[in-house]
Amino acid sequence: MGHILMVRNMVAVAAISLFSIGLSGCDYWPPALQTQIEQIRAELQNATVEKTQLQNQLASMTKVRDDLQTQVDDLSRQNRDKSSMISGLQNSLAAAQERLAKSSKSAAPKAAAAKTSSKVAAKAPAKKKPSAKATH
Repeated sequence: MGHILMVRNMVAVAAISLFSIGLSGCDYWPPALQTQIEQIRAELQNATVEKTQLQNQLASMTKVRDDLQTQVDDLSRQNRDKSSMISGLQNSLAAAQERLAKSSKSAAPKAAAAKTSSKVAAKAPAKKKPSAKATH
């Protein structure tokens, strides 16, 4: 940036010098001044080329930034979608676990009742069998 400011200052000095020489009507340009003007023109061309390159780089970087921002937006949207899906699955899992707990609680008393009735039924025939053997 300092290089560009120096070039601008030199161009301004050269322009003022040319303007003042033009007003005085002098058509003679000393060789040192001509050399200085050529140097300034060369620097101006270099500065113009550098400016164009920097503008191209800026445009390229802006495009890359926009592409990356688009990717970030897409990934953020996907993240929100996945988070809501995970939340829904967690809720479904909790509900299923609750139903399983309720069904196992209600199945446990039924199983206990079935076991006691089967024990009673098993004891009753056992008593009958020995008495049947004794009568024979």
